Amino acid sequence: MSKLPLRARVATSLSGAAGRVSRLAGRGDGSVIGGVLGLRIEPELLRLLAVGRQVVLVTGTNGKTTTTRLVTAALGALGQDVATNAFGANMEAGLASALGRSPNAPYAVLETDERYLPAVIEATRPRAVVLLNLSRDQMDRAAEIWLTARRWRRALGAAADCMVVANVDDPLIAWAASTAPRVCWVAAGQRWHEDSWCCPECGSHLRRDELGWRCGECGFARPSARWVLAGDTVVDSSGQVRELGLTLPGRANASNAVMALAVGSYFGVGVDQALPRLRDVKSVAGRYTQVQRQGRKVRLLLAKNPAGWLEAFDVLAPRPVPVLLAVNAQGPDGRDTSWLWDVDYRVLIGRRVLVTGERGTDLAVRLEADQVPFEVVAGIDDAVTRITGGELDVLANYTAFQQIRALLGRAQ
Repeated sequence: MSKLPLRARVATSLSGAAGRVSRLAGRGDGSVIGGVLGLRIEPELLRLLAVGRQVVLVTGTNGKTTTTRLVTAALGALGQDVATNAFGANMEAGLASALGRSPNAPYAVLETDERYLPAVIEATRPRAVVLLNLSRDQMDRAAEIWLTARRWRRALGAAADCMVVANVDDPLIAWAASTAPRVCWVAAGQRWHEDSWCCPECGSHLRRDELGWRCGECGFARPSARWVLAGDTVVDSSGQVRELGLTLPGRANASNAVMALAVGSYFGVGVDQALPRLRDVKSVAGRYTQVQRQGRKVRLLLAKNPAGWLEAFDVLAPRPVPVLLAVNAQGPDGRDTSWLWDVDYRVLIGRRVLVTGERGTDLAVRLEADQVPFEVVAGIDDAVTRITGGELDVLANYTAFQQIRALLGRAQ
């Protein structure tokens, strides 16, 4: 703090105070309001707070919050403080607030909104950027993903001192990262292919086989990976194979973990040092949390777009455990719910399905089209009252998830 200009010190202090007041008032963790205030006082606050730190930026459509948490856990093995925006406030205000809360931390791991990545790269001069995936999300506010990839491509091409850790199995990610001076390719997998049928280089159809993806027209093809996710194991850059053994469920989290291990290795954290820390991560900003409600065990899952719902279905409890689906369409969710038609809900046939949320009717119509039996309920407590077993999985998009989480947090 003492090295900051006076205006930046004042901005950081007032930002922290505003955040504390927000938390005490029960209005959230204070990351956004504190950062907004700080940036109004000193517009260059993010850049000034990033000076002298080793910064990691994590971005992509899915998995940002979890991967940020896992990278932070891995870098914890270095024995020094790590600044991070653990609750997902991933625009400029949230990033400035995160750095301001830990002014002396030499490392920072920052989840970054896809649209803001070029500006945040310029402001923070990161040592590493992690690229996870790109798929359609919040189309009423976000740019077309090809435009996003093009902007990333320009920004990364100019980031001379930055290592890009990129998921080689997503063609758009590979194309965006291919201009970067230094890239660590990670075979983290890609189950959702609906947004990557065309070559980002020439627009021709991509071909997929056991070797990966390639364009038959221009020759753009999947690069060779240095790190590989193979089932529940990771093959590191030296060829050694280790079991992941994560507490977090599902293949998507295994993918996030391999990306985190690659970042940790770049910072000098060995796989054997990092893995125990990754295995200790049991919940991320409420995701996968289990709580008791009216004598029943309720587990919370978050899915915000078709790619996320596909992965979330994989971690549902086995049948016949029922599932509550909750969908809103507020600003943070995106107000366009047409994406519901890209999700295949037939996987839910054979279990009891309950539906709620501000756009529950939209979801009900979609389930009916897939011939999935469902019941419309008033909310989480109505759902818990109706089920007969002792467990309930809750799968919700962003604001519906936060509403349910807040309600369950107030349970005695």
